[in-house]
Amino acid sequence: MNRHIVPDQVLERPEPLSEAEALAHVPSAPFAFIRFLVMKHFRGRVFVLVALAGTATSIEAFGPYALSHLINAIGAAVTTGATFSEAILPWMGLLAAIWLGSTIAYRSYEAVDVVTSPRMRALAQKYLFTYLMGHSPRYFQENFAGKLGQKVKQAGQAAVSILQILGFEMVRVAMLLVVGGALMFATHGQYALVLAVWAAVYLSIVVMLAKRCVRLSKAFSNEVSTSTGRLIDAIANADLVRAFAKADYERRFLSHFLADEMNASKRLRSFLILMRTFMSVATLALLLGLVALAGMDALAGAISVGQFAMIYFLANQIIRSVQELSYRMLDYFEQVGTLAEALELVSQRHEIQDVAGARPLAVGSGAIRFEHVHFAHPDGLQVFQDLNLTIAPGEKVGLVGPSGAGKSTLVKLLRRQFEPQAGRILIDGQAIGEVSWDSLNQAIAEVPQMPGVFHRAVRDNIRYAKPGAPEAEVLRAATEAYAHEFIAGRAAGYDTIVGEQGIKLSGGERQRVAIARALVKDARILVLDEATSSLDSESEHLIQEALWTLMQGRTVIAIAHRLSTIAGMDRIVYLEAGRIVEEGPHRELLAKGGAYARLWNRQMGGFIDAA
Repeated sequence: MNRHIVPDQVLERPEPLSEAEALAHVPSAPFAFIRFLVMKHFRGRVFVLVALAGTATSIEAFGPYALSHLINAIGAAVTTGATFSEAILPWMGLLAAIWLGSTIAYRSYEAVDVVTSPRMRALAQKYLFTYLMGHSPRYFQENFAGKLGQKVKQAGQAAVSILQILGFEMVRVAMLLVVGGALMFATHGQYALVLAVWAAVYLSIVVMLAKRCVRLSKAFSNEVSTSTGRLIDAIANADLVRAFAKADYERRFLSHFLADEMNASKRLRSFLILMRTFMSVATLALLLGLVALAGMDALAGAISVGQFAMIYFLANQIIRSVQELSYRMLDYFEQVGTLAEALELVSQRHEIQDVAGARPLAVGSGAIRFEHVHFAHPDGLQVFQDLNLTIAPGEKVGLVGPSGAGKSTLVKLLRRQFEPQAGRILIDGQAIGEVSWDSLNQAIAEVPQMPGVFHRAVRDNIRYAKPGAPEAEVLRAATEAYAHEFIAGRAAGYDTIVGEQGIKLSGGERQRVAIARALVKDARILVLDEATSSLDSESEHLIQEALWTLMQGRTVIAIAHRLSTIAGMDRIVYLEAGRIVEEGPHRELLAKGGAYARLWNRQMGGFIDAA
């Protein structure tokens, strides 16, 4: 069932970690990440879980000890004529107490785990999500959104599963070896020696095999992530696939990645079969060795029949727990590989980070200055060389030029989505590289060419900048953006869920929701990236009026495809190949007869490509 979360619920919900704390540190190794979670939030609970698992196993391990005395008591009663209550009842009582004690410990473990594992899973996801959202736009351009979301979810589950296996199955085996070895030593030292030698050899080989298994598991997890990303990419573009009748092509395309996933799975599972075979042979060797040794001692009269039974049942307990652990090994190594692959992807160093002691941006008049800015993309493509541009407080500047001129890049530099290699950018005299990234983004409202919307109610999308904004402010913004009419016309009105990426809205409707959202944000600096590109002529005229109202008293940078939309700006800057070719008011540029005038005459209200 879908839950509708209102903004007030989000704002009032207490969080177990601060954003700064979450962003500061995400370990990149699986066990370091688990240790980080445990030591920071679950130290006491994990200690209790391990103690309960160890206690339950230790108590249970005394079952064969009580049983051995019961068998000896029965044998003695036959010859002495002791009664049931004298010979048997006390040992039956001990067996019952052992069963009751181990059961209470096991159920207590489960009760603590019920309140620990879900919270740990959620907290792991919150840490990774918060750190993930601190990455630069370039990071999200290079990675599938579906793959990133899957990794965050998988990592939370993997961390919990690994801890459960370590804290229960492995603790259980360890305690059985310790307690069982002690009981065998009390019976005859040679049995404990056999168990100790077996355990040392067994664990050494398992550790060696485990290293190989982790590598195979990580490779398998990577193939799963890749095929999942391709699958999500095809589903997200289902209309495009259908439009070109390429469903069969996509199936064949996906098959290559599924084949890689299948082969990686085969390699992992084949190795696990080998590992389990070794475990089975090793445990059988232990059982046969101990039974043979104890049998010879029993025949020689060195130990009693009851002691023989104790050794047999202790060996069985150890073997059963080792076998159970072996069947969890597949899950264990898959989870280790999954967590390792997720952390390797998510915990990459942030490309853009706040400097130490970064202060909030203090926005006053909204003056913007680019000083000797040099910028090139990582692939070496040069965009700006010694760019200088000053935008006065409250000035409205239109950016025009051919594709690749650097218009969108200039805006991304202003929002610090990219870092310049040289030079600096200032807002009201403050270098944006020295202020906090969040405060910079809070100071700028942007209406992009392809506005993003959440799969939430229209109301929540409009007041995203101010989750607590009153209804009157939402209605006023929607009305000024000419969105109120189409919203009110929906059956659910402002509670209408817009669908994934706003699929239930038309392009023009999404654009108007984005404009309303910018109106609610009420930032001092406004960026318009072809804000009316998806509107029909009538709607565009209405929105232009709303935008001019919005622009009053604000510093504005507008990227334009249709030159007619920015003709009324205070200044137009014509960019070409990262250089300012000419700038000035619309009429002056037309009178010059330069690049802008030629573009104006050629376009006559048409389109040019966006940078």
